Amino acid sequence: MTQPPVKLLVVFSSTYGTNLGMAREAAQAAEAAGAQVRLRRAAETAPQSVVDSQEPWKANLQAMQDIPAATPDDMEWADGFVFSSPTRFGGAASQMRAFIDTLGGLWANGKLAGKTFSAMTSAQNPNGGQETTLQTLYVTAMHWGAVLVPPGYTHQHIFASGGNPYGASVTANGQPLSDEDRHTIRHQVNRQVELTRKLLS
Repeated sequence: MTQPPVKLLVVFSSTYGTNLGMAREAAQAAEAAGAQVRLRRAAETAPQSVVDSQEPWKANLQAMQDIPAATPDDMEWADGFVFSSPTRFGGAASQMRAFIDTLGGLWANGKLAGKTFSAMTSAQNPNGGQETTLQTLYVTAMHWGAVLVPPGYTHQHIFASGGNPYGASVTANGQPLSDEDRHTIRHQVNRQVELTRKLLS
């Protein structure tokens, strides 16, 4: 009997485009690994006047309009989740936290338990809170009863892109993702799809 494909939800928040690029890379990797993928963005919560005051932010928001906003229904649908968020003061962006705050009903009914969870992030500098952002996202997933799937040190790509065992993390200054970043994201997602498939079998 053929096993149905893993259903993977990639949820991201992105202000200037880095996490949008990371999420697209993750979605492509998951599809290439045979997963059924939904790519979703955390809805923008900042006032439009604030967004409009920064042209790169405004342009990135416009570039994401074809991507649906994430909903609790997407979370219930999925077998596993990849969350990608910028770092803000050592934690996930408020847009991502606002989406997480809509999931209380699913959590209370055990609908998020037993599903896999992996996280990615970016910050302007290597010591800007990248690790704590990933760790706090994992703590949230632990409250759900999710199965954490960090990449660990399971491939040389992780060392080449900065050596973060908690998840892909990019030091972002407006540049495109490097080849090392893309390799790390793909390895992390491939690992998650593989382990999710094993859990479902």
